[in-house]
Amino acid sequence: MRVLGVDPGLTRCGVGVVEGVAGRPLTMLGVGVVRTPSDAELGDRLVAIERGIEAWLDEHDPGHVAVERVFAQHNVRTVMGTAQASAVAMLCAARRGIPVALHTPSEVKAAVTGSGRADKAQVGAMVTRLLRLDAPPKPADAADALALAICHIWRAPAQNRLQQAVAAHHRTPRTPRTPRTLKGRTA
Repeated sequence: MRVLGVDPGLTRCGVGVVEGVAGRPLTMLGVGVVRTPSDAELGDRLVAIERGIEAWLDEHDPGHVAVERVFAQHNVRTVMGTAQASAVAMLCAARRGIPVALHTPSEVKAAVTGSGRADKAQVGAMVTRLLRLDAPPKPADAADALALAICHIWRAPAQNRLQQAVAAHHRTPRTPRTPRTLKGRTA
């Protein structure tokens, strides 16, 4: 499984590609950051993020895209920018028919470090260890993108089995219930 992880942001949008399967050593295929100038117009920044993500999709041809789920923060402006960058990543993947999964920061931290409250340094250290890198990817947005991809690789098999079970349950024809009888009479 090859996954492009995206840590969305307007100024720095972390991207990282990881390949592997759960239970086996993983391989980093690429990591980086799509940057936009903070003084540029919003539309121009979103176009730059789109071009950057499209270039990563062209180069690495992932089968899945994992994006950090936007969560409420105190700074509404930051949330809006993150949500907009997230939407660009989802749009780029959807345009190509690539499945997109959203993972919360705490899900990613728990998957990679064992604690949903891990700090950025702990996430970077575990990404370094799991991918057998010489040093943690910099900036933290890049390490977070790799952590998203790792989280998805590890969580996808269980999520797929659950989705298949739910789909099978809905496909199973249900036998109509017959009324119960009480002493020969229909209840």
